[in-house]
Amino acid sequence: MADSIMFHDGNRRLQDQFDSRRISDQLEEKLTRTQFTPEDKAFIESVPYFFLATADAAGRPDCSYKGGMPGFVRITGTSELAFPDYDGNGMFKSLGNILVNPSVGMLFIAMHGKPQRLRVNGTAAVSDGDPLLAHTVGAQLIIRVAAHAIFPNCPRYIPTMQLIEPSIYAPRPQCETPEPAWKGFPDFKDYVHPRHPTFKG
Repeated sequence: MADSIMFHDGNRRLQDQFDSRRISDQLEEKLTRTQFTPEDKAFIESVPYFFLATADAAGRPDCSYKGGMPGFVRITGTSELAFPDYDGNGMFKSLGNILVNPSVGMLFIAMHGKPQRLRVNGTAAVSDGDPLLAHTVGAQLIIRVAAHAIFPNCPRYIPTMQLIEPSIYAPRPQCETPEPAWKGFPDFKDYVHPRHPTFKG
């Protein structure tokens, strides 16, 4: 597959070593897409978390857990999704990387009910003036991702887990979000940045 959107020389070298180039090409041809399907939208907007991979300008990687109430990630276009940045530790590891290297990888996993896994690779942009800010409780920034490759993964290694309850820290309407205990620890309490003003609707 000469015009692959999935594979580069490193992938190909190992595929050839393990004789998996043909199945890799078939998986890309049959499963990889550049636009979200209705099923992709339903799945992504139902999950309470995902994992975000970024890298800085020198290629040094970072992987972060992003969580919220189901629906905190929204499909906003045929090949675009958006999610909020909530108050955190102030290091801005993921978003800082995006400012200098917009390439991202996202992994959505369902570990309860039917096991499911979906990857989204694309280009991200961070905004403090996005229209979604006015309608997203707890958001201090909005990140939009233009998807270049959307592809499901085999869920066979996903363990069966039970979702007991959402995090008490996940922002939601008409609910005051508590501060985490660590912000009151002696080593940090005098250094914590103020919580960014957020939409109260």
